[in-house]
Amino acid sequence: MAAIDLPAYIADIKDHAVEHGFHVHDERHFMETYSLRQSWEIDLHPEEACGGSIDLHIALEVDPRVLLGFEEAVMMMEDPLEQPTDAWWLSLYFNWSIPPLDKAPDLLVLATDLAGIGETVLPIEVSATDTFASVTDQPHRSLTIVGKTEVSLSSIFMAKEGFCEELDRAHAVSTHLLSKIHEWVEDTETS
Repeated sequence: MAAIDLPAYIADIKDHAVEHGFHVHDERHFMETYSLRQSWEIDLHPEEACGGSIDLHIALEVDPRVLLGFEEAVMMMEDPLEQPTDAWWLSLYFNWSIPPLDKAPDLLVLATDLAGIGETVLPIEVSATDTFASVTDQPHRSLTIVGKTEVSLSSIFMAKEGFCEELDRAHAVSTHLLSKIHEWVEDTETS
């Protein structure tokens, strides 16, 4: 028997995301057969971006060594109501996708704005890639916007993993991107 029910935790994240103004569209679970690494992925977007150009992809990466180490520590505990130490963490990624940009924003300004929104709760990284269809064509810039946080297995085990602040920050980042997308992409509906 597993110490933590990760599928139930993913279901809680989806329910919680709906409470924080997101629409959930899809969920996937991947498992590598050789390493037993797992990944749960959730596709969602803010309610106000239905049919729009902002999507959010949340991914929980599960290292089997971390999960097995935590389960071993739980099995060794004498008191089943005792909280395990906070020594085991999983990475939770927030990846925003927007279409290729017709007019690229100033990356430093955008990165600074998003860092101020995410703060230390959800640190945000911004990068860009320019692609050329041919040598004489204008470049099309694509943004990569990624937030990362760590999830405590001990908090999940004790049902204390609230996740409210991270979802509030993710929604605020999405709203900020929605307010700017019309400046970057021509002929885009941002409803």
